[in-house]
Order: sequence, then structure tokens, then C-alpha cells
Amino acid sequence: MLRYQTVPVTAFAQNCSIVWCERSREAAIIDPGGDLPRLREVIAGLGLRPAAIWLTHAHIDHAGACGRLAREDALPVVGPHPGDRYWIDALAQQSRMFGFPPAEPFEPTRWLADGDRVQVGDEELTVRHCPGHTPGHVVFHSASAKRCFVGDVLFAGSIGRTDFPGGDHNQLITSIVERLWPMGDDTVFVPGHGPESTFGAERRDNPYVGGT
Repeated sequence: MLRYQTVPVTAFAQNCSIVWCERSREAAIIDPGGDLPRLREVIAGLGLRPAAIWLTHAHIDHAGACGRLAREDALPVVGPHPGDRYWIDALAQQSRMFGFPPAEPFEPTRWLADGDRVQVGDEELTVRHCPGHTPGHVVFHSASAKRCFVGDVLFAGSIGRTDFPGGDHNQLITSIVERLWPMGDDTVFVPGHGPESTFGAERRDNPYVGGT
């Protein structure tokens, strides 16, 4: 069974999700933007064995501590899509711009593409490439758990910004409608900021994509 716990990190209250296989206790860390001591405390308290870092995209609040965590804990970095190489290369500039601690550079161990699969213990999740917020944004979907970790593609009552370099509003809407909605109305999504919701609730009530 897939389990997870979401830990808000950084001044931007970015939802870093720790996901794990209940049987093996093997875990992946989705979007470690910062606050590594807090994340490590939660992981240790849960008795988990970190095996990988998964990135939805490479904005500073999602990837700022990725390089350090990968180096110190010898963890592979999985994702995002190669379209976000620009943002990985710009992490040092992003950290200065937004007042974050210096971000260590890193190279993903594995780039992701639409339809790829990632695994933690016995649990397998499907990768969907959902550009719009950034060109290389991906999401991680567990059909068995009816959960999707969507980064900054979709929020409860809102959608991701598209005014950063490489952003595209129309592309974001297409990603939501064509890649997220088919996962089912009863799928719960974990956004990069704010509370969880379901795709069904957003299809019905979200002012940016309601009725699509």
C-alpha cells in the first residue's frame, strides 16, 4: 500500500511529499525545496528508508535542497522532464532572487518522459508530462491509491502561474484537461501549495478550469 505524508517547507510553504511503500518502508521524497533537518526528522520518525528524490519541476521552492540532499544522502534524482534543464541551471540565480539558501547544482540521475513509471518498494506510479507552469513539469500518479502528486499544475481553486520563462497558459489548461482529468473525478491530488482536493471538485468548481 502506498502511504504519504506532506511536509510544508521553505518560506513559500511548498508541499514536500514523502511517499513510501508500507511493506518495505522504502521512501521517495517529492520536491525537497528546503528545510532538510525537518524532513529528515519526519523520515526518521516514520522509520523510513529514503531511496530516491522525485522532482515535479525545478523551481527553487521545489528543488532548492535537492542537490544537497542527493549528495549528502547518496540519493538518485529522478525527474523532471528535460524541458526544465533551464530551471535547474538557473537554481543559483533563483536562490539569490528569492532569498533562499544557496542551491547546490545537480544533474538528474534519470530524466522523465510522459508515460514513464517510477517505483518505491512494491508501489509503482505513472509519470505524466504536464507542461505549462514550466516546460518540463511532470506529475506522479498512483492509480491504486487514487492519488496524484501534481506540483504546481493545479491547486484547490486555482492553477499554476504561467508568467515565468517557459510558461504557457493554454498549454497548462491542455495538460490539466487531457492528462489529469482522465485519472478520474475521485482521484485526490496533492498540490505543491495549499490543501488537497479532488479532480472532480476542481472540474466542477475551479474558476480557471471548471466545466472543462
